[in-house]
Amino acid sequence: MGAHGASLVAVADDAIPTIFDWAGGQSAFERWLNVFYDLVEHDPDLAPVFGGTVSPEHRRAVTLWWAEVMGGPPRYTEGEGGYEHMLAKHRGLAIGPDQRLRFVTLLSQAADDSGLPADPEFRAALMAYAEWGSRLAVVNSQPGADIAEHAPVPRWGWGVAPPYQP
Repeated sequence: MGAHGASLVAVADDAIPTIFDWAGGQSAFERWLNVFYDLVEHDPDLAPVFGGTVSPEHRRAVTLWWAEVMGGPPRYTEGEGGYEHMLAKHRGLAIGPDQRLRFVTLLSQAADDSGLPADPEFRAALMAYAEWGSRLAVVNSQPGADIAEHAPVPRWGWGVAPPYQP
């Protein structure tokens, strides 16, 4: 049985929306990540990573990154420099495990606070990327880290649980 007690039905891949579209598109990602960075600015463990405030430019760039990763247009790749640019922003930050966990926790809280869809399939996909990406950021941010210098921007999917569609 699927969500809401209904049987799951096989759906053609082209009928499954992207995570970007399911979330509500660009405006939903902007709303979510602005709420997130507002939380970060008031967090004693994370605010110092951003110098106490998160600039509008940083917010915009991260929104483009997340939107692209979740199936939106490739605006981060085309306008910001893609993976290599994102990697450069994390070098030498020495992000610790407690900061990583707090980062992911605030992303989840901001998803609630900003009104992103609450269905389990969407939240599982969104937070799976947050976990995966933040763990890579910890590794890549350490001084002297042996990192992959070139890679495509990831394109995240639904994983094992596509969205419930009656």
